[in-house]
Amino acid sequence: MSQYIKWFNELGIEDVDLVGGKNASLGEMYQNLTQEGIRIPNGFAITADAYRFVLERNDAWGKLHTLLDDLDPDDVTQLQERGKRCREIINNCTLPDEMIDQIDQAYQALKEEYGDDVSLAVRSSATAEDSPEASFAGQNESYLNIQGLDALLDAYKRCLASNFTDRSIHYKFVHGFDNMKVYLSVVVMKMVRSDIGESGVMFSIDSETGFKDVVFINAAYGLGENIVQGSIAPDSFYVHKPTFKKGYRAVLRRKLGSKALKMIFSEGINQDNLAVEYTKNIDTPKEEKEKFCITDEDVLLLADYAIKIEEHYSKQAGYQKPMDMEWAKDGVDGHIYIVQARPETVESRKEDRVLEMYRLKEQSKVLLTGQAVGTKIGAGKVCKIVDPSNLKDFKVGDVLVAETTSPDWEPVMKIASAIVTNTGGRTCHAAIVSRELGKPAIVGVENAVETLVDGQEITVSCAEGETGLIHEGILDYEVIKTDLSTLPKTKTQIMMNLGNPDMAFTLASLPVDGIGLARMEFIINTSIKVHPMALIHPEKIDETTDRKIGQLTTGYDNPESYFVKVLSEGVASIASAVYPNPCVVRMSDFKTNEYASLLGGEFFEMDEANPMIGFRGASRYTHPNYEEGFALECAAMKHVREEMGFDNVILMIPFCRRVEEGQRVLDAMEKYGLKRGENGLKIYVMCEIPNNVIQIDAFSKLFDGFSIGSNDLTQLTLGVDRDSEIVAFDYDERDPGVMKMIEMAVEGAKRNDRHSGICGQGPSDYPEMAEALVKMGIESISLNPDTVLQTIVHISELESKHL
Repeated sequence: MSQYIKWFNELGIEDVDLVGGKNASLGEMYQNLTQEGIRIPNGFAITADAYRFVLERNDAWGKLHTLLDDLDPDDVTQLQERGKRCREIINNCTLPDEMIDQIDQAYQALKEEYGDDVSLAVRSSATAEDSPEASFAGQNESYLNIQGLDALLDAYKRCLASNFTDRSIHYKFVHGFDNMKVYLSVVVMKMVRSDIGESGVMFSIDSETGFKDVVFINAAYGLGENIVQGSIAPDSFYVHKPTFKKGYRAVLRRKLGSKALKMIFSEGINQDNLAVEYTKNIDTPKEEKEKFCITDEDVLLLADYAIKIEEHYSKQAGYQKPMDMEWAKDGVDGHIYIVQARPETVESRKEDRVLEMYRLKEQSKVLLTGQAVGTKIGAGKVCKIVDPSNLKDFKVGDVLVAETTSPDWEPVMKIASAIVTNTGGRTCHAAIVSRELGKPAIVGVENAVETLVDGQEITVSCAEGETGLIHEGILDYEVIKTDLSTLPKTKTQIMMNLGNPDMAFTLASLPVDGIGLARMEFIINTSIKVHPMALIHPEKIDETTDRKIGQLTTGYDNPESYFVKVLSEGVASIASAVYPNPCVVRMSDFKTNEYASLLGGEFFEMDEANPMIGFRGASRYTHPNYEEGFALECAAMKHVREEMGFDNVILMIPFCRRVEEGQRVLDAMEKYGLKRGENGLKIYVMCEIPNNVIQIDAFSKLFDGFSIGSNDLTQLTLGVDRDSEIVAFDYDERDPGVMKMIEMAVEGAKRNDRHSGICGQGPSDYPEMAEALVKMGIESISLNPDTVLQTIVHISELESKHL
C-alpha cells in the first residue's frame, strides 16, 4: 500500500486534510456520481503527508519560517522578494527515492488503464482550499500535457513551490490561514484532450447576482486555462433549473464570446529533454470565433451534470450548496468530463433576507462597456498596471486598469475601488477574487488600457445588469439595504415592469408577485436590432443592410431563427426571474417611427404625422405589412411556453381599438399555434383606449384580463399628446375623468370575473392614486423596480386602513 498515494476511488470529501479540497472533491464525485452518468477522469492524489515529508527531508521548514514569520504581506516589494526565495527553497529540494517509486507505480497504473501515450493534468490541491470561506482560486499552479516520469516529477515539485506564490502567501494572510499549516497535495489525473476539443467553467448559480435557479456555463476552444486566467472572452450560456427538472430541454439564454485564443499542447523541450512549454496559445480561426463552440446538447448535458453535483453536495450539507465546476470536452472520444468541483464562495454566503441594491444618483458620458462582475458601483482615479513592477505605484481607492488582472495582484485588488480589464470572462480567477473582495469589476472591455488615462476620474457601475458601464468622472451613488423579512404581505398583488433581460436575475430577489409588464420591444430594439420584415424579405433591402444583418445573424440557422431564438431567450430570462409566478408579456408595441429606426426598418415603414395614435399595436398584427413579423413573435412565444417550459407566461395585446380587431388578433394567434386556453394559455388585453372601458363587457368575452395602461388612457381621455411638450401641463393621470375611466375598468373586470391590473407609474408617484386603486379593489399594481419596496409598505398601510 502506497504511503503517499491515494486513488480517487479511495477518497471522499472528508479527506481534505489529507489530500486538499480539489482531490477530495474529485474522489467524492468519482465514488458517488459516476454511476449517475457524470464522467470523471481517473487519477490519484499525492498526499499532503508527501509535501511535509519532502520539506522535512530537505530541512526546509526553518528556512521558510525565517522568511515568512515577520513578513508584512501588504508590502508588495517585500512580498515579491520573500515569495521568490521561498519558491527557490522548494525548487532546490530533492524528492526522496521512496516517494519517486510510489509516484512511478501509480503513473504506470494510469498508463495501463488509458494507454502508454496518456498525458496527465498535474494540479495543486491545498488543504485549506475550496472551503465555503475561501476558494483559493488561482492561488496555486496547474500543469497540463505532462508525459513521462521526469516531467511528472518536475511538475509535482513546481506545484509544491506554488504554495508560496506571492498571491498565495498574501491570500492566506488575508483569510487567516497559517502559511506553514496549509499543506500542498497534488492531483495527477488523465488529461482530457480538450486541446483539440472545448472546455470551460460553470456555476450552479448565477455568479453575479446569486440567482439560484440557473446554471451558468462558460465555454471556449482548447484547454480551460484561458478562461480561468481571464485571457479571453468565452461563450456563455444559462439553463433554468426548475424547468429542466420538469423535463424541458432548452438553453435559457446565450452570448457569443470572441474566444480570441485557443490553448493547445506544445512540444517545446529543453536540453534536459523536459517539456519547457507544456502548452501554448494560438489564434482561434475566424470561422470558429463566429460560432458557439459547443452545441445546445452539450450545454444541456453540462446543466444536467451541474444539477446532479449540486444536489449531491446539498444533500450532504443539508441545505442548497451552489457549486463552481470546471469541465472539458475530449476531442478524441467526444465525451464531456468534470475535472473539478468546489463550493461557490461569494453569493452563497450572502444573507438571503437582506437586499442590497446600488443606484447611481447622477449620470455622465459612458466611456466604455464590458461584462459586469458583481452588482456594485465604485469610483476613483485610473491606475494602469502594464507590468507587475508598477504595482508599487497603486494607491488606496484607485481603479485598477489592466490587460488582464492576475490573481498575483490580489494585494492591490484589495485596496482598489474597482477593477477594469481588457480581457476575461465572468468566471475567470480574477473575477472570482474580485467577488470575494467585494469589488465591482468589468472584464472584457477590449480597449480599456488604450482608452483610459492614468489619473483620469471614472465611475465603474455593475448595477445595470450583465453590461458594466464605465462613466466619465466620479458620480454620486447610493446603496439601498432592505431587510426583506420585515416587509409586509399585501392583498393587492405587487408586480414589476421589466423589459431588460440583463436585469432579470439582479431583480429576482425582489419580493414581487410576478412581472406585470414585460416589454417585448426592449428585447427587439437592444438585442435583435433588426426589423422582423427585413429578416423575412432580404430581397427588399439594400446590400449594406443585408451585410449588417448577416453579421448579426452569424451562428444561427437562418435570419428568422435568429429573431425567434433571441426573442424567446430574452422573454424566458425575464419569466425565469419570477417563475412560477405570472409573467405578463406584451406583444410588440412599436410605433412606425420606432420600427423605422430598426435595421432595415426604413424599407418597410411609412411616414406618419402622429405615430402615437397610428399604425401600432393590434392593428399591425393582421395587416399585410406586418403579419409575417407577428408570426415570428408568436413562434417565439410558443417556443417560450411549450419548448422552454415557461407556462407562467401570459400574453398581452396592446392598443386594441375595437372588439372585432381583438377577435382577428386571437384568430391569427391561434393560426400560429397560440390558442387561448390551450396548455393553460391566458391572453390579456391592454386597457388604454376609452373604447376598451366603454366596451369592457364585450372585450371580456375575448380576453382573460385587463392591464390598465394609464399613460395612453390619460392622453386619449384628455386628448393630450404625451410627446408634445407644449401641452404637457395638461397631462395628469389623477384627473377625475381619468380616475373615473380606471374605476369603470376595474368594476367591469370584476363584473366579468376577469383579472384587473395597472402597469403605469402613477401609483408609486402619487400616493392618492394608489389609495384610490386599493379602494377600487384592483387586483395588481405593476411598478418599475426602483419603487417596488416603498410601494409594498405604502399599499400595506392603505389596505389596513381601507380593507
